[in-house]
Amino acid sequence: MANVVVVGAQWGDEGKGKIVDWLSERADVIARFQGGHNAGHTLVIDGEVFKLSLLPSGIVRPGKLAVIGNGVVLDPWALFAEIEKLTAQGVQIDTSNLMIAENTPLILPLHQDLDRLREEAAGAAKIGTTGRGIGPAYEDKVGRRAIRVADLGDAETLDSRLDRLLAHHDPLRQGLGAPAIDRAELRAKLMEIAPRLLPFAQPVWKTLGEARRDGKRILFEGAQGALLDIDFGTYPFVTSSTTMSGMAASGTGLGPSAIGFVLGIVKAYTTRVGSGPFPTELHDETGQRLGERGREFGTVTGRKRRCGWFDAVLVRQTCAISGVHGIALTKLDVLDGFETLKICTGYEVDGQRYDHLPTAAALQDRAVPVYEEMEGWSESTEGARSWADLPAAAVKYVRRIEELIQCPVALLSTSPERDDTILVRDPFAD
Repeated sequence: MANVVVVGAQWGDEGKGKIVDWLSERADVIARFQGGHNAGHTLVIDGEVFKLSLLPSGIVRPGKLAVIGNGVVLDPWALFAEIEKLTAQGVQIDTSNLMIAENTPLILPLHQDLDRLREEAAGAAKIGTTGRGIGPAYEDKVGRRAIRVADLGDAETLDSRLDRLLAHHDPLRQGLGAPAIDRAELRAKLMEIAPRLLPFAQPVWKTLGEARRDGKRILFEGAQGALLDIDFGTYPFVTSSTTMSGMAASGTGLGPSAIGFVLGIVKAYTTRVGSGPFPTELHDETGQRLGERGREFGTVTGRKRRCGWFDAVLVRQTCAISGVHGIALTKLDVLDGFETLKICTGYEVDGQRYDHLPTAAALQDRAVPVYEEMEGWSESTEGARSWADLPAAAVKYVRRIEELIQCPVALLSTSPERDDTILVRDPFAD
């Protein structure tokens, strides 16, 4: 039985929450391995909507262990706000089903301040971050000045960490016209939250290693999407972590051999939030229609998503880099009723044809999509649970996507509901 890694294969918002929730029925442990509360996973279960940002999607299933790995940056106040919200919806969350890696770095109020200050100072050149402090927290991690979960257990260690952290942030804030950090206030907030957070802190690498040796199934859950990867995304309009499948190993403390099946989540069209290149973006009525039918608003920010035709070039690229074995194709039902559909099969830049998105930002900005047209379908695919329930044109569209991205469909989602899913290949069976 394989452990499964779930990653977004576009710019995020592909529907990872539902797919992870669906897969978590077959898993024993569900582990988040990167990102922070800039993620937004929406689950619809028996008509009830659950919105998650930090907590692994499997938390809504009784009897599962949810893990937040060391590759995540954790806002403890946001975490407990999310826990309280889900508890009010009847979800049990305590130390029996939630574990946080002791070496997880914390997002502090000063990180959110810096995030917003930089975006405001950048003006038209802003990246389009969520303002949640994700980037600055990762910067402090690699700068070796982060405060980690375990640091809250010792006042002397915490004081040392605070001294190093503020020696960096206070001059930054001064340069941006902001006042210095109130050290006493920040320390008091951390000491106040510590008794609530520390009971969840565990050596996650050890627990997951034991689970693997016991033959338990582990589901690794990523956030954002491959095109927002710090190395392979549309830089600099990217997130601050590695969003590819390889991060599942280092972001939880298990080695690469623990990764079995890599499942890439792919929307049947393309969306992105924030700034940056988007070759197939539609600024017309078709783009508007996709956004309205797909309810394309960010779970975390509420921002309207930019919409466009399916870009097979980008998905082929991300599937190759992440080593995707199969994809979960979501939101096929949004395309119901379109007479004609288009798929991007390449780009032209200054008269030259490309079969991949070039790395240079200037070339990305000038990339013109080369389209292949396909016949649409008038019948509804919403709620389909077998291939036989799909119109022939819809099946043809899915098969053409498989050919162009050079990767098979393992799952097909036809609505936000948990059970409206067609299983083609069980990732855990490999």
